[in-house]
Amino acid sequence: MSDVIAGIEKVVNNNNYNLIISQSLETMKKEASNARAMLNNRVDGLLVSLAYDTTSIEHFEPFIKRKIPVLFFDRIFEHEQYPQIYIDNFKAAYEVTDHLLTQGCKRIVHITGNQLRNVYAERLRGYKKALEAHHVDFDEQLVIINDLSAKEAVAATEAILKMDPLPDGIFTVNDVSAVSCIQVLKKAGIKIPEQIAVAGFNNDPAACVIEPNLTTVNYKGYEMGEAAASMLINHLADRQDLQQTHSLILRSELIVRESSRRK
Repeated sequence: MSDVIAGIEKVVNNNNYNLIISQSLETMKKEASNARAMLNNRVDGLLVSLAYDTTSIEHFEPFIKRKIPVLFFDRIFEHEQYPQIYIDNFKAAYEVTDHLLTQGCKRIVHITGNQLRNVYAERLRGYKKALEAHHVDFDEQLVIINDLSAKEAVAATEAILKMDPLPDGIFTVNDVSAVSCIQVLKKAGIKIPEQIAVAGFNNDPAACVIEPNLTTVNYKGYEMGEAAASMLINHLADRQDLQQTHSLILRSELIVRESSRRK
């Protein structure tokens, strides 16, 4: 998110706009409160990545009624009046799971987040599709849903270590969880990737600090921020109808490192 904000800030500053940043702290209640504050401050437009538990986007409707553009990025909500910028989470998750399977994994745990969010629902779908392509049965017991914090990842890994038979792969939807998994597994004497291969998502700086280095998915947060801000500002300058570019899907790439490389 820091990369996304940096990309947004560059574009808005170059176009003589000011960037006001507010954090939802991953709750819909705070997100709605922030939206009201932005509306009261008469902002020209809104760039939104939805909170973890947001179930409705009614709190953004006053912006649409006043013809103030709202654009969703990364964590989006499908709606014809709200353009979106995101990556192909299904494809990225498919590639991660396919990689683990080709490395010989047969029982892959998937640690994911609230399925209300497109990013996590699509990554679960990609995980399932890769299993299907490799003729591996999907097992609901191998899907762990939590808040994706380091603390929850520790608890999830402790639960994984009690599974019988022991899984031979872990795919988490963020690197924070993956790094915590590796730390717990190493303390338990598990060899990575020989016994359990691990892959994350986001290519956080920690991915290259943890040993072994973490296999993950990289996407350009900075580019996402630039694209989101440019789309919004072009609309404000009447150079582009926001509805004409309703969704923009950015590229991502799988980065294979030692945490999963068996072959």
